[in-house]
Amino acid sequence: EETTKQQEPVTPDPKETEAAETTQPAEEAKTEAAQEPAPQPEPDPLAEAQAALEKEHDNYLRLAAEYDNYRKRSQKEKDNMFRDGKASAIEKMLPVYDNLSRALEQETTDAAYKKGVEMTMTELVKIFTGLGVEIFGEAGEHFDPSLHNAVMHIEDESLGKNVVAQVFQSGYRRGDRILRHAMVQQAN
Repeated sequence: EETTKQQEPVTPDPKETEAAETTQPAEEAKTEAAQEPAPQPEPDPLAEAQAALEKEHDNYLRLAAEYDNYRKRSQKEKDNMFRDGKASAIEKMLPVYDNLSRALEQETTDAAYKKGVEMTMTELVKIFTGLGVEIFGEAGEHFDPSLHNAVMHIEDESLGKNVVAQVFQSGYRRGDRILRHAMVQQAN
């Protein structure tokens, strides 16, 4: 008997099978719904094209602005180089001007020699004027430390306070740039 009981097929309870069948389709429906993506709207080709156009237009404007900045920076560098080159050339000619000034101050009996030095000095001054160089530093001027280099000091009541008493070497400027400060003696 015991062996026959073990061999008898087990028949499932109809209530259990119904419950299992009803829950199974609901679970399958949930997993199927999770597996299927929700339908997405198709992208609008016009909107995509407009977005791409806006991006390219923005890139174009940035490139144009970058090029404009480069052009301005290059022009400014070129102008500065030219200005600095002029200033450097003028600075190298200043000792020539100083030597011609000293030569004119010396007494000579040769009138032709003196006339030649005067003509050379006149031409050099014309060149400096043409290049925009201003010569400054004369006795009686007000002493300005940004223009004058005081190498000596003198107490003289006949001169005012902070006055240039004597000039040892003239000063030169081109525009707002000082090429060489005037070497002077300051009074009081």
